[in-house]
Amino acid sequence: MKNYLYQTQGIYFAQCADDIKDVARQELISLGAKDTRITYRGIHFRGDKAALYRINYHGRFITRVLAPLVTFDCPTERHLYKQAFQITWDDFLTTAGTFAVYAALVRSQLNHSQFAALRLKDAIADSFRTRQGSRPSVDARNPDVWFNLYIEDNKATISVDTSGGTLHRRGYRPESVSAPMMETLAAAIIQYSAWNGETPLYDPFCGSGTILCEAYIHASRMPAGMLRRGFGLEKLPDFDFSLWKEIVREGKKGMVPVRPGMITGSDISAEAVEMARRNARILDPGHRIRIEQRDIFQVDSLSGKTIICNPPYGIRMGNEAEMDAFYQNLGDFFKKRCTNSTAYVYFGERAYIKKIGLKTAWKKVISNGGLDGRLVRYDLY
Repeated sequence: MKNYLYQTQGIYFAQCADDIKDVARQELISLGAKDTRITYRGIHFRGDKAALYRINYHGRFITRVLAPLVTFDCPTERHLYKQAFQITWDDFLTTAGTFAVYAALVRSQLNHSQFAALRLKDAIADSFRTRQGSRPSVDARNPDVWFNLYIEDNKATISVDTSGGTLHRRGYRPESVSAPMMETLAAAIIQYSAWNGETPLYDPFCGSGTILCEAYIHASRMPAGMLRRGFGLEKLPDFDFSLWKEIVREGKKGMVPVRPGMITGSDISAEAVEMARRNARILDPGHRIRIEQRDIFQVDSLSGKTIICNPPYGIRMGNEAEMDAFYQNLGDFFKKRCTNSTAYVYFGERAYIKKIGLKTAWKKVISNGGLDGRLVRYDLY
């Protein structure tokens, strides 16, 4: 086994969305990360094995944690192939296993990320053939091991994905409505709301239940990765099984019960409600998350609650006139039936903020799937 960069220097890279790096950084530090440094791609940090394991198991805002293996000058694809060929790839997988490569390039003479990824795949396959006579297969959907290639200013870093695929796939959402909210975004919205599980939370546009489920994870202190079937860190050559089991045990032991009725939601769509209930049951078999089919404008009162929601917007609903009327009615509903509540509304299209007709306490830019979204707080008196 070779001494790789993550082993000798204890350095890692957490990928996360640009607009939520502040809460992601705070979380990384709380889980044991040191020397955190934000870049446009994510957050560099240092940590020991326990921190790496804890961050993967508990992280709610990050999507992957990369462990760098080597870094080198890479002005041409020949340099990439030569350096990659020399890595002892059987430290991470066998010829019976599967792997995949994803790449990103910034100011590189290799001007196509897919071509760069292909050359790294070739180097891995040829290295195995030369040393063992056969090679592992490529599986772009669900491989045993993910490898990452990043080249910036002709400097390449090859890393192994210790998460084993994106961490936003918690395991509770096998089904979802169209244009679902990312789990990491929903978790960040819960965090920005400062909701702590002590006041009732309500989502009147729950869709497939992502906000409700992330609220449950937050309130119960449930490890975000508890339902995942595996992590890439288990494929590392220095994986410590005993330490991993201890991290998992500690995470489960730290959970607290959520009072029934503290997390509730509704949706006008019967299909969405059934989907949300199925997803919630995976996460919460005790049925503490309550979901019902209801038109928000038929709800008598949402007073004294924390309202967190992602209302429909243009690409998911009707024409412009219908959307204008909808948001005007939503503003009236907040004003007349939600006294002594605080609402956190995520607008996938910020133009609708003006249509709601209420004074905002604050706004925060948070993109979602390419949409220039805003999270807005309303204090309702």
